[in-house]
Amino acid sequence: MTYTQLAVLGVVLVIGWDLWVARTRLLTRRVFWMAYPIVVFFQLLTNGLLTGLRIVRYSGQDIIGSSTPEDGPPPLVGDGRLVYAPVEDLMFGFALVVLTLSLWVLWGRRGVQREPMSGPPLDRLVPILARVGGRKPLDGGDPTRQAARLRARRAWRHAAPATRIRRPLPTVARRSKTS
Repeated sequence: MTYTQLAVLGVVLVIGWDLWVARTRLLTRRVFWMAYPIVVFFQLLTNGLLTGLRIVRYSGQDIIGSSTPEDGPPPLVGDGRLVYAPVEDLMFGFALVVLTLSLWVLWGRRGVQREPMSGPPLDRLVPILARVGGRKPLDGGDPTRQAARLRARRAWRHAAPATRIRRPLPTVARRSKTS
């Protein structure tokens, strides 16, 4: 397959992915089309530098237009190029940006890594913090309960200010002693 065929195939596949498979429908949102020109500007800037300085060269058999000339820069506009770069680069860039944003939205909807995961797991961190701080461990020293309370506090801290309603932290019901 030529570069042109691969670029067109990539655009068609990513449009199908966005609209019908992942159903994120980014391409139907105004905010996407308002932000996309920023991406295109920087893509054209870097592509223009790389192809204009002939760091990256293209074969005329694989792109729309002619090959990168040996003795000078390719045309700025025309001959299947825009700011020295082949139009296929814009198609590939579009496919990559849409796929990345679509996956980001899809995984966000599914709750993938809602909490920051740097550092040790909370189950191991709580007893260490209790010993270092010299405080009595929360919830009687049960690491599972302590981790649940810390997760709730962390979620409250990272929530948007409008949703920060003070709610009691989760407690675990204990059996009452009846005689």
